Amino acid sequence: MRISTTGHQKKALSVYLYVVALLMFATISSCTSTKNITYFNDVADSVKWRSIEQAGYTTPVIQPDDILQVNIQTLDPSATAMLNQQSWPTGSSAQPALNNASVSPTNVSGYLVDKNGYVILPLLGKVAVAGKTTDQVRDEISTKAAEFYKEPVVNVRFANFKVTVLGEVAKPATYVMPNEKITLLDAIGMAGDLTIYGKRENVLLIRDNNNKKEFVRFDLNKSNTFQSPYFYLRQGDVVYVEPSKARVAATDSRQVRRITILTSVLTLLVVIVSRVKL
Repeated sequence: MRISTTGHQKKALSVYLYVVALLMFATISSCTSTKNITYFNDVADSVKWRSIEQAGYTTPVIQPDDILQVNIQTLDPSATAMLNQQSWPTGSSAQPALNNASVSPTNVSGYLVDKNGYVILPLLGKVAVAGKTTDQVRDEISTKAAEFYKEPVVNVRFANFKVTVLGEVAKPATYVMPNEKITLLDAIGMAGDLTIYGKRENVLLIRDNNNKKEFVRFDLNKSNTFQSPYFYLRQGDVVYVEPSKARVAATDSRQVRRITILTSVLTLLVVIVSRVKL
């Protein structure tokens, strides 16, 4: 028996087609454009070489509560063994955390800079370090050590040069950096890069500057990121990658319920239309 299409059935068919079109539009509009997930997309694919003036690097200075690794080498290693057995705060022989380790008091060793900006070294005594670079402190300790040792070789570095990376990255954590010259991209790379849900055009840097918080936003889609005076990170910086709307939608339980209801309605309409013989 052939069933003719009534006005009611045509209306149901129109509703079905409208819902399908609406669902397709929502799916397409929710897709992330490759423009938003590509770094420095303002550099054209056709460009073979391009020079960008990069922001200048400023050597960080030592501050109270920093931890310094001081290593003094001589022809007789046993002579400086006591100096090189550093600890923080007291008695710990743990090695400093490396670039893939989180910070904790049990894995950072060195000499703690006190509130007055001094470190106290065995045999050498108090050394004023606050407000100076590690190179300047190295030269001062070399001069002091030369009074006791013949031709000492001194190395000074931060043991707790840490940067925290949070948000939409593969491995959010606090990282102790292997050197002082660290860029924003270095920190993101150590955290395993941004996830597909990270907003590359809105990366936030939080910096503590003289007991005041500074907030700076980066657009990693643009190459002028390299020109920012904040491109090189400082000790204690926090990098936060904001989640995109797609991430919020993916974790929104109400959105999931809406999709479930919409799917049920769509299924019902498909069943109704499939029974209509045009």
